[in-house]
Amino acid sequence: MKKLLILLVLISLTLSACGPTDTPTEEVAPQPTEEEAAAPEPTEEPMPEKRKPLRVTFSWPTFIDPAVGDDFSSSTSLANLYDTLVFPNADGSMGPWVAESWESSNGGLTWTFKLKQGVKFHDGSELTASDVVYSFDRLKAIGEGFAYLAASAESAKAIDDYTVEFTLAKPSGLYVPSLIRLYVANEELVRANTLSEGPYGEEGDYGKEWLLTHDAGSGPYKVVEFPLEEYLLMEKHADWWGEFVENAPDDVRFIATTETVTVRTLMANQELEITDQWQTVQALEALDAIEGIDVAPFPSMTAFYYMVNNILPPTDDVHCRRAIAYAFDYDTAVGLEWPGTKQMLGPVPATLGGHSPSVFVFKRDLDKAREELAQCQYADEIDQYPLTVNWISEVPDEEKFALLFQANMAEIGIPVEVVSTPWLSVVENTSSQETSTHIVTIYVSADLPEAGLMLQQRYHSNTAATWQQNEWLLDPELDAAIEDALTTTDQEERFAKYIEIQDQLAELAPSIFIYDQVQKHAYQSYVDWRPAEESAVMGYQIFAAHIGINLDE
Repeated sequence: MKKLLILLVLISLTLSACGPTDTPTEEVAPQPTEEEAAAPEPTEEPMPEKRKPLRVTFSWPTFIDPAVGDDFSSSTSLANLYDTLVFPNADGSMGPWVAESWESSNGGLTWTFKLKQGVKFHDGSELTASDVVYSFDRLKAIGEGFAYLAASAESAKAIDDYTVEFTLAKPSGLYVPSLIRLYVANEELVRANTLSEGPYGEEGDYGKEWLLTHDAGSGPYKVVEFPLEEYLLMEKHADWWGEFVENAPDDVRFIATTETVTVRTLMANQELEITDQWQTVQALEALDAIEGIDVAPFPSMTAFYYMVNNILPPTDDVHCRRAIAYAFDYDTAVGLEWPGTKQMLGPVPATLGGHSPSVFVFKRDLDKAREELAQCQYADEIDQYPLTVNWISEVPDEEKFALLFQANMAEIGIPVEVVSTPWLSVVENTSSQETSTHIVTIYVSADLPEAGLMLQQRYHSNTAATWQQNEWLLDPELDAAIEDALTTTDQEERFAKYIEIQDQLAELAPSIFIYDQVQKHAYQSYVDWRPAEESAVMGYQIFAAHIGINLDE
C-alpha cells in the first residue's frame, strides 16, 4: 500500500511538470550589490584605427644627412625630418618657423634670431641655440649638400638658449631665405653617434656614417627604417610643435623606383599615393585614365638643361656651342612634354625673381647653326669629335630628348652617341673633370626663389664638381659678378645685376636651355594634396604634414 501511494505521487508530479499552468509565476531577479550597481555599463572594445599611409616614388639615391643631401628626394626627406629657422611660403616669402623673429644690425653683417621654446627633437630633448650653431658649423665643415648657401656667414654663436647670432663676411640680400636649407640637428645625439676616426679632426666623422640611415631632427616625421637602396620609412612625430592637417599620414614611405610598370601597378592597387615626377607623359595619361587617379600639374622653379662641357673639345669652343644651340629643335622638344610646357627663356626659370624678360633666346635656325660651326676651330674635322650625351636612365622620357638631339646634330654633321646612365653614375662622373662627359641631361631646381641662387647653383665655380654643373665654366669674372649680385641688399639693384649675368651667359651658350618644367605627379583621389598652394622650392612640394589621407573616400 505504501509503495502504491508513492507511485501515485510521482505520476502526479510528472503530469504537473509537463502540462500548462493556469498562472505563470515571475522569477525574481537577484538584486545587485552596491558595488555592482555602481559599476559602469560594459562597452564594446573600439576597433583600432587604420593607419594612414603616404607612399611616394622617387629617383634614388636619397641622402638624409642634413649636411649632405641636396637633390629632389633628399631635400624632400630633409624637409619632413628636420625643422629650419624659417619656412618658404607659396608666394616666395619666408615665414617664421623654429625662429619666431629676427633682426639685422651692423649694416647687415649681424643677424639675430629668437627661437621658439619647447621644440622637441625626436628623442624628446629640446631644440636650443647650441643645436643651431652645431648644425651651422657642421654644414660648413663638411662642405657638401647646401653648404654653399652657408658660405656668406663667417660664424654663429648662441647668445642664450633661445637666441642665435650669425656674423656675415659681407651683406647678403638672400641670407634669411638661405636658412631654409639649414636643417637643425640634435647636437647631443649626433655627437653620441660620431666615430672618433674621420676627416674632421676632433669631430671625427661628424656623425656622417650614422646619419646615412638615421635622423637627428625635430620635424613632423622621424625615421623608422632606411634600407639604403630600397625605401625610407618615416612615422609621425607626435610631439612635433607644428600643426598637422586633418588626416595627415601616420606613415610616410619614399620608395626607390621610377620604373613605369611598377609605378602603374602600385597605383592601380592603391599601394602608392603619389608618383614621382619623372613618369613619361604617356604613363601619366594612362594613369589619369584609371578611375580614382588624377594628375597634378603645377609650375615649378625647375628647368631642363643640357649641361655642355665647356673644357672638353669640341664644346670648349663657343662657336661650336652656339652652333649646337641653334641646331636644336626646341618646339619639338617642348611638344614632347606635358601640355602647357614652354621653352626656357635664358639661363634660369621664368618663375624666379630677377629673371630677365629680354634675355636672348636661341631658336632653331640651321643656317645660323652652320655659320657658327664654320667659325669653330674644329669645323674641318668635326666628324672626329663625336659628342656623348648621357641621359638619366631612371627618367625614361629623357631618352626622347637625347634622340632628338642626336637627329638635330646629324643635320649639321656633328656625330652624337646617346648613353643611358644611372643617376648615381652621373653624380660620380660630374664630380671630376676627368670623368665628365660632353653633355648631361639634367633637371635643376632653384634652391631659393630668386634668379641669383640659380645662377650660383649652375655656374659658380664652387658648384663645378657637383651634379649641378657639368659645364665647368671656372670663370673668376663670372664668379665675382654672381657674388656681387648676391651681396646687394637692394632688391631692384640686385635684380638688375642678375639680368646682366643672364645676358652674359646667353652669349657664352654654356648650356642648352630647353624648357621650364611643369612639375607633374599622378596621385590617388583620396589624397588631399594641393601642391600649387605650397612653396615651389625643391623639397617642399611633398611636405607630409600638409597632406591629408582620406581613406573613407
